[in-house]
Amino acid sequence: MKNGKVKNITKELLSDNWYTLNKITFDYQKEDGTWETQQREAYDRGNGAAILLYNKKKGTVVLTRQFRMPTYVNGNETGMMIEACAGLLDGDHPEDCIKKEVEEETGYKINQVEKVMESYMSPGSVTEILYFFIGAYEEKMKVSEGGGADDESENIEVLEMSFNEAVGMIKTGEIKDSKTIMLLQYAQINNLLS
Repeated sequence: MKNGKVKNITKELLSDNWYTLNKITFDYQKEDGTWETQQREAYDRGNGAAILLYNKKKGTVVLTRQFRMPTYVNGNETGMMIEACAGLLDGDHPEDCIKKEVEEETGYKINQVEKVMESYMSPGSVTEILYFFIGAYEEKMKVSEGGGADDESENIEVLEMSFNEAVGMIKTGEIKDSKTIMLLQYAQINNLLS
């Protein structure tokens, strides 16, 4: 259902280099019934999917480590981030996307995933919805070394660690990525690895 308190929406393209940045002007009806014109910038990079790979028998998870320039310019001295496997949908169904990303990034070929939630990650400025999945992995599912797609300039290190170590890395600040924190906490709350 559309919000009747929003009308006269116009978009001005500010940038279309890597993704799309628009300045959006619109009229918004306040609680007192009056209308005011507002402007916001919205960054559209498409929607994405993320997954926590887990092995219940071993009590482990598979995460990735890679360089993230935006964190580097905002004080992350190395720019390296430990994250759950993730990627943009690029027109794919979220489930198909995440299976493809798992194989590209981690080298595991998984057939079954479970969607556990979806979330706007930064709703004040980014249009992206992220679809969250969990998926069990076993050693026999390893089909390559992973590391990311060559044509996407990805240099991804695959990390297998105990679930308890990963959760501890939230407390120490070694894991600061929101999607990863959300998935690890989902696993913790739902006793996924206990």
